[in-house]
Amino acid sequence: MSLDDLRSAGIIAVLRAPSAEHAVKAADALVRGGITGIEITYSTPDAAAAIREIVRRYAEDAYIGAGTIVTADQAEEAARAGARFLVAPGVDAAVARAMCGTGAVTLVGALSPTEVMAARGLGADAVKIFPASLGGPAYLRALRGPFPDVPFVPTGGVTSVNLPDWLAAGAVAAGAGSELCPSTAMTGGRWETIEQRSREFAAAYRRATSPVAS
Repeated sequence: MSLDDLRSAGIIAVLRAPSAEHAVKAADALVRGGITGIEITYSTPDAAAAIREIVRRYAEDAYIGAGTIVTADQAEEAARAGARFLVAPGVDAAVARAMCGTGAVTLVGALSPTEVMAARGLGADAVKIFPASLGGPAYLRALRGPFPDVPFVPTGGVTSVNLPDWLAAGAVAAGAGSELCPSTAMTGGRWETIEQRSREFAAAYRRATSPVAS
């Protein structure tokens, strides 16, 4: 499975919404702000319904997936709902195989070198470094020593300020949760806050990836 769409999105917004309706409205705000990578976590009630609706609205304009996949049934349900990528928080052989079996891009969570090797051995297309805040960009850079060909996606502690550091350390994309979509903004219906943060992340990504002027 190609990682081109993941690389193109650059930033994956990790949505842990209080309801499917909140997830859809947050996705609207994200897209308005310029973020096109959207992960609906299975900690969101009726996550599959949210995925279906967001896919209906933005299938051509966004890269939509599902996260916090902890069972094979969730992987299969999310894929049927239209998720193009699936994310597990940790290494579980049965879950990873089910995710890979759907044909969706599969990201398996890992932190240690042993877990990175296990995730790749199970067929993960990319490895989600979680929680990335524990080691920071320096840890990702260290991991890329023994694993130069592994696509890494750090998640947890990624901000619009340190995003360039993660990309410079070799991340193919980065996941952003509460720093991009605060739970208080979702529960309070402050969609303008999410839109503004999306603009800040998108601008940081553009600056970090723009060719240096000669």
